[in-house]
Amino acid sequence: MTSPRDVVLLGSTGSIGTQAIDIVRRNPDRFRVVALGAGGGNVGLLAAQALELGVEAVGVARASAAQDLQLAFYAEASRRGWDRGEVKLPKIIAGPDAMTELAQWRGDVVLNGVVGSLGLAPTLAALRAGRTLALANKESLVAGGPLVRAAMTRPGQIVPVDSEHTALAQCLRSGSRPEVRRLLVTASGGPFRGRRRDELTQVTPEQALAHPTWNMGPVVTINSATMVNKALEVIEAHELFDVPYADITVLVHPTSVIHSMVEFVDGSTIAQASPPDMRLPIALGLGWPDRVADASPAVDWTTSHTWEFTPLDDEAFPAVALAKAAGEAGCCRPAIYNAANEECVAAFVAGRLPFLGIVDTLEQVLAEAPDFGEPGTVEDVLAAESWARGHAQTIIEKSVEGA
Repeated sequence: MTSPRDVVLLGSTGSIGTQAIDIVRRNPDRFRVVALGAGGGNVGLLAAQALELGVEAVGVARASAAQDLQLAFYAEASRRGWDRGEVKLPKIIAGPDAMTELAQWRGDVVLNGVVGSLGLAPTLAALRAGRTLALANKESLVAGGPLVRAAMTRPGQIVPVDSEHTALAQCLRSGSRPEVRRLLVTASGGPFRGRRRDELTQVTPEQALAHPTWNMGPVVTINSATMVNKALEVIEAHELFDVPYADITVLVHPTSVIHSMVEFVDGSTIAQASPPDMRLPIALGLGWPDRVADASPAVDWTTSHTWEFTPLDDEAFPAVALAKAAGEAGCCRPAIYNAANEECVAAFVAGRLPFLGIVDTLEQVLAEAPDFGEPGTVEDVLAAESWARGHAQTIIEKSVEGA
């Protein structure tokens, strides 16, 4: 029997992190968490996770949270009925570089579930340290694709932790790279699938947040409504699998059971099916290339199923075509796309930008962006993102004043 894989878990108090711990908890013979990292907003949960798992190190990105975390350890120990003198505290690492330091901690797998561009530096650190990277941080590939490719020390070092990309990775096992004709990335279509562009002019934030399939945070849910989320996944797929943008197609599949497909040159199409459950891609990320038994429920084949697929309406939802153009242009355009979108979503939620204005503003920002060149450092990416956020805010302010 082989020893358990040592796992470093970044973003442990978020959705990905808590589900990953559930996988670890149910498979102690397969996985052992040696270090945890989080932003520092929920030190109570972080302390409880660390004491339960017996980790060696804990990191918080917010430096001021270090003392709060130490107090949380003692409070959690007291809650468990432990004597304070018996509590063996893990090493505490605090500050903006905490996640990057933990990404290089000893271990076999680093699961990066950090949210936003803060996840890029830990991604690069894990890759350069030779770790297998289970990647749930989409900004790493969207904003820093060239940096990530340069940091890899071996093929297959990145294992995607995302339903669509995990599906593609599984399907790609069915053939060699020259046999692949195209990737078919499925999308639920969000709450507005089937609507024409002129039917989206009066969409409210409440309507956009009512996703029919997934329970996600507000930014991702609205990104699903605009199809920006799928656009970002197309960029990720290109970076992960080295498939040209012209050979990546988005299909609307409302039931979200087929998570993606691969079409091969002989006419075969291989699909991956499972009920919507992030524990499956998380378990694959931790155990790849091996599977983890009973990671999530399977499709119930004793009942009837009808699976619908429709082409994406690029006129009503131009976000995917816009992202493909940004990806093909390179020179930090994907980073600009992602950062400007976050500003536009915030403005939409605040009632300062109409629903259609989100992608329309993205298009204007990209059209007016200077040539940043290909990024050579994380700072290059952050500079492009900073410009994109500022320019998006300028455009939004002008639109509000002119309304």
